Amino acid sequence: MNVNQLLKQQVLSELERAVNTYLEKNNLTSLKESLKIRIEYSRDEKFGDYSSPFALENKNILNKNPKEIAEALLLEIKNEKFFEFVSFSPPGFLNFRIQTQFLKEYVNSVISGNVVFAETPKKEKILLEFVSANPTGPMNIVSARSAAYGDALANLLTSLGHTVKREFYVNDYGNQVYLLGVAVLLRIFESKGETISFQEEESDESVFELIKKRILPKESYRGEYIKDIAIQCLEDNEKTKYVFDLVHSEKWDEVINFLSRYAVEYNLSRQKEDLTLFGVNFDLFFSERSLHEAGDVEKVPTILKKEDVTTIDGKLHFLSTLYGDDKDRVIRREDGRPTYLMADIAYHYNKFARGFDTLIDIWGPDHYGYIARLKGAVKSFGKEDESFRVLIAQQVNLIENKEKVKMSKRLGIFQTMRDLLSYLGKQGKDVGRYFFLMRSSDAPLDFDLDLAKDESDKNPVFYIQYAHARICSIFRELQVPMDLKLLQAGISDDFLKQEERTRLLFWVARLQEEVYDTATSFEPHRLTNYLQSLSKSFTKFYSQKDNRIKDKTGNERDTLLALVLYTKYALESGLKLLGISAPEKMSKEEN
Repeated sequence: MNVNQLLKQQVLSELERAVNTYLEKNNLTSLKESLKIRIEYSRDEKFGDYSSPFALENKNILNKNPKEIAEALLLEIKNEKFFEFVSFSPPGFLNFRIQTQFLKEYVNSVISGNVVFAETPKKEKILLEFVSANPTGPMNIVSARSAAYGDALANLLTSLGHTVKREFYVNDYGNQVYLLGVAVLLRIFESKGETISFQEEESDESVFELIKKRILPKESYRGEYIKDIAIQCLEDNEKTKYVFDLVHSEKWDEVINFLSRYAVEYNLSRQKEDLTLFGVNFDLFFSERSLHEAGDVEKVPTILKKEDVTTIDGKLHFLSTLYGDDKDRVIRREDGRPTYLMADIAYHYNKFARGFDTLIDIWGPDHYGYIARLKGAVKSFGKEDESFRVLIAQQVNLIENKEKVKMSKRLGIFQTMRDLLSYLGKQGKDVGRYFFLMRSSDAPLDFDLDLAKDESDKNPVFYIQYAHARICSIFRELQVPMDLKLLQAGISDDFLKQEERTRLLFWVARLQEEVYDTATSFEPHRLTNYLQSLSKSFTKFYSQKDNRIKDKTGNERDTLLALVLYTKYALESGLKLLGISAPEKMSKEEN
C-alpha cells in the first residue's frame, strides 16, 4: 500500500478493484460506467473506520439484493496488510477497519516532526479577495467573519501546493465615499460649536443647499465614529485651514472630495489595525480609484465581446442575460458615469491580467444576485467559468443572554470587529476566529458571546487548546523531549491495539485527508469539526487509568508518548491552518 496516498483513497482503490473483479466474473463489465462507488466515514465506529453504501446504491443496476452484492465483494477484498477486517451491515453497507500496524506506518510517514500535507496534482496561482469592506466606517461583524474565513482558506489552499495571494479591494470611489465626506464636513462644523440637524425625509434640495443649512443628508453617515474623524482632522492646523478656506469660498465639491479621501485613509488605517489584531495580513490593498484614474473602467466595453454590449435608451448595457442573469445590466449611465458593475468588471479583468489562474472572491450576504452578472462578464472577456469562484460569508447574529444584539452601520448602533475583539479579551483572536469558522460560511451564524467568554472547556476552542496543552504538560512532567525520533524505536504495535489507543491513532491518521477535503471543498468548518473530534478522542483516551503515561515504563511508555505526540502535532497543525494558536501552557492543562 502507498503510505503517501490518502487513506480513504486507498480504501476506495481496494473497493474499485473488488468491484471490477466482481463485474468481470459475472460478465457485467458493461454496467461499470453506471455504478456509483464511494467511501465515507463510518457513522458508528464499532462497525469500522470507513464504510461504503455501494451494495445499497447499486442494487437496481446489478439487479441483486444488497446482501448478495456485499458478500460477493467481501470475497474479493483480501488485503490483510491493510485491513483488519471488512464486513457487511444491513441494509447494505460494507465496513472497513484499517490495520493498526498500517495506521502507525501511515501516521509516521505523515507526521515526523513536520506535518506533510497531500498536494494537489494541479498547482495554480490563486488570487483570493476577501473582506473588502467599504472604507466608510469601522469593519462590522460580517467583515470579521469574512476575514477569518478568507485567511483560513488561503492557508488551506497553500497547504495543497497552490500559490495564494490575499487581496483587499478598497471601494474608495463613488457616491458612498462622497457622502462620507459630507458627513465629516458637517461634524467639523459641529465640533466648531455650530448646531447641525438631521434630514429625516427626502427633499429636492441639493447636497450643497443642505450643507449651507447645516443639515446632514438622510442618506449620509451618522455614526459616532464620524465625529472622531472630524476631530482628528481638526487637530491638523494645516488641514483645518485648507478646509475652511474652501468652505468660505463655497467650493463644496473640492472640500467634500478632500474630506472623502481623508476619511477613507483614516478608516482604512483603522481597518488595517483591526485586521492585524485578528492575525490577518494582506499582500495588497487594491484601490478602486486607481482603476478609474488609469482609464481601465472606461475600457470595459472594448474588453467584453462586441455582441454582449449594446445601448438602450441612452444607457450602455451588458447583455448578462446571455450568461444566465435575470436581466441585462447597465454599465454606463446616460450622463456617462460608470456603474459599480463596470468598475468591478475592470477590476476582475485586471486580476487576470496580473497572471492569476484562478480568482476566488468572498462576498457578503447581500451579494447573491450579483454573482451571475459578474461571472457572465468574466466569460465575456474570455475566461472559463471555473477560473472565477464566488463564496459567500453569511450574516452573523451576535447573541447575548440568549437575545440578538442589534446592529446598524449608518445609525452607529452596531458592534464592530474591534468592539468584538475587545469584548473577548486577550484570547479574542483565537476565540473569534474559531467561532466564525465553526459553521459553514454560507449559513447564518449565531455568535454566542456568553460561550465565547467562557474560559472553561465548554468553550470549543479552549477544549482543543486544553488538549494540546495537556499533552505538552505530560512531556514537561516526565522531563522528556518532544522528539519523535527518540521515541520511534520503542514503539510497539502490541501496545497500540487497546481500543481507545487505536481510535486515537486513526483520528490522527485522518488529519491529511481532512485537511485535503477541507481545502478542496472551501469549507474550513470541516477542520474545526475534525479538531473537536480528535480532541474528544484524546480526552477519552487519557481519561482511562490504563493510559496514564506517568505510570508506564519501557516500550509501552514510549508507544504512548509517541501516540500523544502524534496527536499534539495534528492539533497544532490544524489550529495553525485556521490561524489559531496552540499554547503549550493553560490553566487547566493538568486536569
